[in-house]
Amino acid sequence: MHRIAVLALEQSVAFDIGSATHMFARLEDRYEVVVCSPDRRPVPTTGGFTIAPEHGLEVLRDADTVLVPGTHYRPAREGRLEPEVLEALTTTNARRIMSICTGAFVLAAAGLLDGRPATTHWKTTDEFRALYPQVRLNPDVLFIDDGDVLTSAGVAAGIDLCLHVIRSDHGSEVANWIARYCVVPAWRQGGQSQFVDRPVPSYPDTSTALAREWALERLQEPLDLAAMAAQARMSVRTFTRRFRAETGMSPGQWLAQQRVDRARHLLESTDLPIDQVANHAGFGTGAALRQQMAAMIGISPSAYRQTFRSA
Repeated sequence: MHRIAVLALEQSVAFDIGSATHMFARLEDRYEVVVCSPDRRPVPTTGGFTIAPEHGLEVLRDADTVLVPGTHYRPAREGRLEPEVLEALTTTNARRIMSICTGAFVLAAAGLLDGRPATTHWKTTDEFRALYPQVRLNPDVLFIDDGDVLTSAGVAAGIDLCLHVIRSDHGSEVANWIARYCVVPAWRQGGQSQFVDRPVPSYPDTSTALAREWALERLQEPLDLAAMAAQARMSVRTFTRRFRAETGMSPGQWLAQQRVDRARHLLESTDLPIDQVANHAGFGTGAALRQQMAAMIGISPSAYRQTFRSA
Protein backbone atom coordinates (compact mmCIF):
# COMPACT_ATOMS: atom_id res chain seq x y z
CA MET A 1 0.00 0.00 0.00
CA HIS A 2 1.40 3.36 -1.10
CA ARG A 3 0.66 6.15 1.39
CA ILE A 4 0.03 9.65 0.03
CA ALA A 5 0.11 12.45 2.58
CA VAL A 6 -1.64 15.64 1.48
CA LEU A 7 -0.31 18.69 3.30
CA ALA A 8 -3.09 21.23 3.86
CA LEU A 9 -1.91 24.69 4.81
CA GLU A 10 -3.78 27.92 5.44
CA GLN A 11 -5.79 29.05 2.40
CA SER A 12 -5.27 25.83 0.47
CA VAL A 13 -7.12 25.54 -2.84
CA ALA A 14 -10.17 23.44 -2.12
CA PHE A 15 -10.34 22.05 -5.65
CA ASP A 16 -6.76 20.78 -5.50
CA ILE A 17 -7.30 18.96 -2.21
CA GLY A 18 -10.58 17.48 -3.38
CA SER A 19 -9.48 16.36 -6.85
CA ALA A 20 -6.18 14.82 -5.72
CA THR A 21 -7.63 12.92 -2.78
CA HIS A 22 -10.59 11.78 -4.86
CA MET A 23 -8.51 10.38 -7.71
CA PHE A 24 -6.00 8.47 -5.60
CA ALA A 25 -8.61 7.27 -3.10
CA ARG A 26 -10.58 5.59 -5.92
CA LEU A 27 -7.68 3.12 -6.07
CA GLU A 28 -8.12 2.07 -2.47
CA ASP A 29 -6.31 -1.22 -3.02
CA ARG A 30 -3.20 0.67 -4.20
CA TYR A 31 -3.14 4.01 -2.37
CA GLU A 32 -3.88 5.15 1.15
CA VAL A 33 -4.59 8.89 1.23
CA VAL A 34 -4.30 10.95 4.40
CA VAL A 35 -4.69 14.70 4.86
CA CYS A 36 -2.62 16.51 7.47
CA SER A 37 -2.00 19.99 8.84
CA PRO A 38 0.26 21.48 11.52
CA ASP A 39 -1.07 20.24 14.90
CA ARG A 40 -4.14 18.88 13.06
CA ARG A 41 -5.56 22.37 13.20
CA PRO A 42 -8.53 23.31 10.98
CA VAL A 43 -7.50 24.76 7.63
CA PRO A 44 -9.42 27.61 5.97
CA THR A 45 -9.61 27.05 2.20
CA THR A 46 -10.01 29.36 -0.75
CA GLY A 47 -13.51 27.91 -1.20
CA GLY A 48 -14.87 29.79 1.78
CA PHE A 49 -15.06 26.77 4.09
CA THR A 50 -12.73 25.08 6.55
CA ILE A 51 -11.51 21.47 6.55
CA ALA A 52 -10.50 19.49 9.63
CA PRO A 53 -7.57 17.16 8.81
CA GLU A 54 -7.35 14.02 10.93
CA HIS A 55 -3.54 13.92 11.01
CA GLY A 56 -0.62 16.09 12.03
CA LEU A 57 2.70 16.65 10.27
CA GLU A 58 4.13 13.41 11.67
CA VAL A 59 2.50 11.47 8.82
CA LEU A 60 4.86 13.18 6.35
CA ARG A 61 7.87 11.36 7.77
CA ASP A 62 6.94 7.88 6.56
CA ALA A 63 4.70 8.75 3.63
CA ASP A 64 5.62 7.35 0.22
CA THR A 65 4.40 10.49 -1.55
CA VAL A 66 3.92 13.98 -0.14
CA LEU A 67 1.50 16.20 -2.06
CA VAL A 68 1.17 19.95 -1.51
CA PRO A 69 -1.99 21.46 -3.05
CA GLY A 70 -2.18 24.99 -4.32
CA THR A 71 -2.26 27.49 -1.48
CA HIS A 72 -2.18 31.18 -0.59
CA TYR A 73 -0.19 30.24 2.53
CA ARG A 74 1.39 33.55 3.52
CA PRO A 75 4.82 32.39 4.77
CA ALA A 76 5.64 30.65 1.48
CA ARG A 77 4.54 33.74 -0.42
CA GLU A 78 7.07 35.66 1.68
CA GLY A 79 9.96 33.28 1.07
CA ARG A 80 9.84 31.32 4.31
CA LEU A 81 8.01 28.53 6.14
CA GLU A 82 6.90 27.94 9.70
CA PRO A 83 9.69 25.96 11.42
CA GLU A 84 7.56 22.85 11.97
CA VAL A 85 6.44 22.79 8.32
CA LEU A 86 10.01 23.26 7.11
CA GLU A 87 11.28 20.44 9.31
CA ALA A 88 8.50 18.08 8.23
CA LEU A 89 9.16 18.66 4.53
CA THR A 90 12.94 18.42 4.75
CA THR A 91 13.04 15.30 6.94
CA THR A 92 10.42 13.22 5.15
CA ASN A 93 11.42 9.79 3.87
CA ALA A 94 9.01 10.09 0.94
CA ARG A 95 10.38 8.87 -2.36
CA ARG A 96 8.25 11.42 -4.21
CA ILE A 97 7.18 14.98 -3.44
CA MET A 98 4.69 16.76 -5.67
CA SER A 99 2.87 20.08 -5.78
CA ILE A 100 -0.16 21.42 -7.55
CA CYS A 101 -0.31 25.04 -8.70
CA THR A 102 1.02 27.45 -6.04
CA GLY A 103 1.98 24.53 -3.84
CA ALA A 104 5.31 24.99 -5.63
CA PHE A 105 5.89 28.07 -3.44
CA VAL A 106 5.92 25.77 -0.41
CA LEU A 107 8.41 23.34 -1.97
CA ALA A 108 10.61 26.25 -3.06
CA ALA A 109 10.53 27.81 0.41
CA ALA A 110 11.72 24.48 1.80
CA GLY A 111 14.64 24.47 -0.64
CA LEU A 112 13.34 21.36 -2.39
CA LEU A 113 13.33 23.02 -5.82
CA ASP A 114 16.77 24.62 -5.71
CA GLY A 115 18.49 24.09 -9.06
CA ARG A 116 15.57 22.03 -10.35
CA PRO A 117 13.11 22.60 -13.19
CA ALA A 118 9.63 23.37 -11.86
CA THR A 119 6.37 25.00 -12.81
CA THR A 120 3.46 26.76 -11.15
CA HIS A 121 0.47 28.83 -12.22
CA TRP A 122 1.47 31.21 -15.01
CA LYS A 123 -0.11 34.17 -13.23
CA THR A 124 2.34 33.92 -10.33
CA THR A 125 5.48 33.72 -12.51
CA ASP A 126 6.94 37.12 -11.62
CA GLU A 127 6.26 36.69 -7.91
CA PHE A 128 7.78 33.21 -7.87
CA ARG A 129 10.93 34.24 -9.75
CA ALA A 130 11.49 37.20 -7.46
CA LEU A 131 11.25 35.02 -4.35
CA TYR A 132 13.01 31.91 -5.64
CA PRO A 133 15.49 32.81 -8.41
CA GLN A 134 17.43 29.60 -7.75
CA VAL A 135 14.55 27.53 -9.20
CA ARG A 136 14.57 26.83 -12.96
CA LEU A 137 10.98 27.94 -13.44
CA ASN A 138 9.12 27.04 -16.63
CA PRO A 139 5.64 28.62 -16.54
CA ASP A 140 4.70 27.43 -20.03
CA VAL A 141 3.99 23.75 -19.31
CA LEU A 142 1.28 21.74 -17.56
CA PHE A 143 3.57 19.75 -15.30
CA ILE A 144 7.19 18.76 -14.82
CA ASP A 145 8.40 15.34 -13.66
CA ASP A 146 11.93 15.70 -12.32
CA GLY A 147 12.09 12.21 -10.88
CA ASP A 148 11.50 12.48 -7.14
CA VAL A 149 10.02 15.99 -7.31
CA LEU A 150 7.04 16.84 -9.53
CA THR A 151 5.26 20.16 -9.96
CA SER A 152 2.20 21.25 -11.93
CA ALA A 153 0.41 24.35 -13.09
CA GLY A 154 -3.01 25.46 -11.89
CA VAL A 155 -6.21 23.55 -11.16
CA ALA A 156 -6.83 21.13 -14.06
CA ALA A 157 -3.08 20.63 -14.56
CA GLY A 158 -3.08 19.06 -11.10
CA ILE A 159 -5.44 16.42 -12.46
CA ASP A 160 -3.02 15.83 -15.33
CA LEU A 161 -0.18 15.38 -12.85
CA CYS A 162 -2.15 12.94 -10.69
CA LEU A 163 -3.01 10.87 -13.77
CA HIS A 164 0.65 10.96 -14.80
CA VAL A 165 1.66 9.62 -11.38
CA ILE A 166 -0.98 6.88 -11.50
CA ARG A 167 0.15 5.96 -15.02
CA SER A 168 3.79 5.88 -13.92
CA ASP A 169 2.92 3.67 -10.95
CA HIS A 170 0.39 1.33 -12.52
CA GLY A 171 0.25 1.83 -16.29
CA SER A 172 -2.19 3.38 -18.72
CA GLU A 173 -5.01 0.86 -18.15
CA VAL A 174 -5.43 1.96 -14.55
CA ALA A 175 -4.91 5.65 -15.35
CA ASN A 176 -7.44 5.49 -18.18
CA TRP A 177 -9.99 3.88 -15.86
CA ILE A 178 -9.56 6.68 -13.33
CA ALA A 179 -9.86 9.27 -16.10
CA ARG A 180 -13.12 7.69 -17.30
CA TYR A 181 -14.41 7.52 -13.73
CA CYS A 182 -13.64 11.21 -13.18
CA VAL A 183 -14.79 12.17 -16.72
CA VAL A 184 -11.53 13.95 -17.58
CA PRO A 185 -9.09 13.62 -20.50
CA ALA A 186 -6.93 10.53 -20.02
CA TRP A 187 -3.69 12.22 -20.97
CA ARG A 188 -2.32 15.64 -21.76
CA GLN A 189 1.40 15.94 -22.26
CA GLY A 190 3.25 17.69 -19.46
CA GLY A 191 5.01 19.87 -22.00
CA GLN A 192 1.76 21.16 -23.42
CA SER A 193 1.19 24.89 -23.00
CA GLN A 194 -0.72 26.03 -19.91
CA PHE A 195 -3.12 27.97 -22.09
CA VAL A 196 -4.04 28.36 -25.74
CA ASP A 197 -3.82 31.76 -27.40
CA ARG A 198 -7.09 31.59 -29.31
CA PRO A 199 -10.56 30.84 -27.98
CA VAL A 200 -12.25 27.58 -28.82
CA PRO A 201 -14.56 28.08 -31.83
CA SER A 202 -18.12 28.77 -30.80
CA TYR A 203 -20.00 26.71 -33.37
CA PRO A 204 -19.89 22.93 -33.90
CA ASP A 205 -19.54 23.26 -37.67
CA THR A 206 -16.22 25.03 -37.23
CA SER A 207 -14.79 22.37 -34.90
CA THR A 208 -12.07 19.85 -35.74
CA ALA A 209 -13.66 17.26 -33.40
CA LEU A 210 -15.09 15.12 -36.21
CA ALA A 211 -11.72 15.01 -37.95
CA ARG A 212 -10.09 13.91 -34.71
CA GLU A 213 -12.69 11.19 -34.24
CA TRP A 214 -12.14 10.05 -37.82
CA ALA A 215 -8.38 9.92 -37.28
CA LEU A 216 -8.68 7.94 -34.04
CA GLU A 217 -10.51 5.19 -35.93
CA ARG A 218 -7.67 5.00 -38.48
CA LEU A 219 -4.49 5.39 -36.43
CA GLN A 220 -2.96 2.33 -38.10
CA GLU A 221 -3.34 3.91 -41.54
CA PRO A 222 -1.14 6.59 -43.14
CA LEU A 223 -2.73 9.92 -42.20
CA ASP A 224 -1.70 13.33 -43.42
CA LEU A 225 -2.76 16.86 -42.68
CA ALA A 226 -4.62 17.27 -45.96
CA ALA A 227 -6.80 14.21 -45.31
CA MET A 228 -7.70 15.38 -41.81
CA ALA A 229 -8.48 18.88 -43.08
CA ALA A 230 -10.72 17.39 -45.76
CA GLN A 231 -12.74 15.56 -43.11
CA ALA A 232 -13.38 18.91 -41.42
CA ARG A 233 -14.17 20.54 -44.79
CA MET A 234 -11.49 23.16 -44.21
CA SER A 235 -8.38 24.33 -45.93
CA VAL A 236 -5.16 23.00 -44.43
CA ARG A 237 -4.27 26.44 -43.14
CA THR A 238 -7.64 27.00 -41.45
CA PHE A 239 -7.72 23.46 -40.07
CA THR A 240 -4.25 23.80 -38.55
CA ARG A 241 -5.13 27.10 -36.91
CA ARG A 242 -8.41 25.83 -35.44
CA PHE A 243 -6.90 22.50 -34.41
CA ARG A 244 -4.26 24.26 -32.31
CA ALA A 245 -6.91 26.57 -30.84
CA GLU A 246 -8.96 23.58 -29.69
CA THR A 247 -6.23 21.22 -28.51
CA GLY A 248 -3.24 23.41 -27.72
CA MET A 249 -1.00 21.44 -30.11
CA SER A 250 -0.43 20.90 -33.81
CA PRO A 251 -2.20 18.06 -35.68
CA GLY A 252 1.13 16.24 -35.99
CA GLN A 253 1.84 16.44 -32.27
CA TRP A 254 -1.68 15.30 -31.44
CA LEU A 255 -1.50 12.38 -33.84
CA ALA A 256 1.84 11.21 -32.44
CA GLN A 257 0.44 11.42 -28.92
CA GLN A 258 -2.63 9.33 -29.82
CA ARG A 259 -0.49 6.72 -31.53
CA VAL A 260 1.84 6.41 -28.56
CA ASP A 261 -1.19 6.05 -26.30
CA ARG A 262 -2.52 3.25 -28.55
CA ALA A 263 0.88 1.54 -28.48
CA ARG A 264 1.01 1.73 -24.70
CA HIS A 265 -2.39 0.07 -24.46
CA LEU A 266 -1.29 -2.74 -26.77
CA LEU A 267 1.98 -3.24 -24.91
CA GLU A 268 0.08 -3.65 -21.66
CA SER A 269 -2.78 -5.80 -22.88
CA THR A 270 -1.35 -8.05 -25.65
CA ASP A 271 1.63 -10.26 -26.48
CA LEU A 272 2.07 -8.73 -29.92
CA PRO A 273 5.71 -8.32 -31.01
CA ILE A 274 7.00 -4.75 -30.94
CA ASP A 275 6.90 -4.43 -34.74
CA GLN A 276 3.24 -5.47 -34.81
CA VAL A 277 2.41 -3.04 -32.01
CA ALA A 278 4.10 -0.31 -34.04
CA ASN A 279 2.09 -1.29 -37.13
CA HIS A 280 -1.25 -1.31 -35.27
CA ALA A 281 -0.48 2.07 -33.75
CA GLY A 282 0.42 3.60 -37.10
CA PHE A 283 4.18 3.96 -36.69
CA GLY A 284 5.05 1.40 -39.35
CA THR A 285 8.27 0.13 -37.77
CA GLY A 286 9.47 -0.77 -34.33
CA ALA A 287 12.29 1.73 -34.71
CA ALA A 288 9.81 4.57 -35.25
CA LEU A 289 7.82 3.48 -32.20
CA ARG A 290 10.95 3.31 -30.05
CA GLN A 291 11.94 6.81 -31.16
CA GLN A 292 8.54 8.32 -30.35
CA MET A 293 8.20 6.59 -26.97
CA ALA A 294 11.69 7.64 -25.98
CA ALA A 295 10.88 11.25 -26.93
CA MET A 296 7.49 11.37 -25.18
CA ILE A 297 7.87 9.23 -22.07
CA GLY A 298 11.57 8.38 -21.92
CA ILE A 299 11.25 4.60 -22.05
CA SER A 300 11.52 1.88 -24.72
CA PRO A 301 8.52 -0.27 -25.72
CA SER A 302 10.07 -3.44 -24.27
CA ALA A 303 10.90 -1.74 -20.97
CA TYR A 304 7.41 -0.25 -20.82
CA ARG A 305 5.84 -3.68 -21.35
CA GLN A 306 8.03 -5.26 -18.71
CA THR A 307 7.11 -2.57 -16.19
CA PHE A 308 3.40 -2.17 -16.82
CA ARG A 309 2.18 -5.44 -18.32
CA SER A 310 -1.16 -6.41 -16.83
CA ALA A 311 -1.15 -9.47 -14.61
